[in-house]
Amino acid sequence: MKSRLRYVYDHYRFLILRRTLQLGILLLFFGANAWGWSLLVGDLSSSRILNTVPLADPLAVLQLLLAGGALAGQVLVGALIVLVAYALIGRAFCSWVCPVNLITDLAEWVRNRLGFREPPLMYLNRNLRYVVLAMVLVLSLLLSLPVFEFVSPIAAASRGVAFGMGMGWALLLAIFLFDLFVVRHGYCGHICPLGAFYSLTSRFRRVRVRHEKDSCTLCGLCFNACPEPHVLNLIGKHDGTVNNPECTNCFRCVEVCDDDALFVSLSGGWSK
Repeated sequence: MKSRLRYVYDHYRFLILRRTLQLGILLLFFGANAWGWSLLVGDLSSSRILNTVPLADPLAVLQLLLAGGALAGQVLVGALIVLVAYALIGRAFCSWVCPVNLITDLAEWVRNRLGFREPPLMYLNRNLRYVVLAMVLVLSLLLSLPVFEFVSPIAAASRGVAFGMGMGWALLLAIFLFDLFVVRHGYCGHICPLGAFYSLTSRFRRVRVRHEKDSCTLCGLCFNACPEPHVLNLIGKHDGTVNNPECTNCFRCVEVCDDDALFVSLSGGWSK
């Protein structure tokens, strides 16, 4: 029993923490609407902690500003709080908070179970998400509307849990099927403008994955587990940290590494 628990801890500790946080946030949103809880009220676009501390999606706020909307000071403060937090810890929203990650990871698990592979001619450049981000901002300015907020699966999922899903389930199902049958991690890794936004704003993050070359046997498990495998370009080549800001800090690579060649790095230091 002890060895089994040790195995689960070594290989799934960050995954369990991520799922607990993701589902816990959704539960708090649901509880606020259904039972009057006040710990976290709202949704992932705009919320309040204990009805006091504002939080806001900085990309949504940027779209509203470009659309010419008048925003309350607390909304701007909430966006700044979130922006600074992810600037320090990296693109962790995508793997630790975003509910769409639950759906895309489920699609990944199913496709691995069924042995699905991408069609040989199917290729999406990961820079496409930056094009989508630019289009969202330009259209928000031209149309005077926060364009992405009308089609955002992130907003649909968090509002759906809190207030009722409506037709949001169709959008989430489409993402699941796209990731399952077309491109591995297709939506989050190639299309999502919010992921692109947080990649741009987390270049100086303090939390990173560190690699120790001498311990690495080039088994490839980290590449198979990583949703953004191109960020692991230093594996087997040299010591150092994963500096590509597209890393989501999910730490799956750390968990699956049986060589103990990957660690969580904090503020320039590092620890196992």
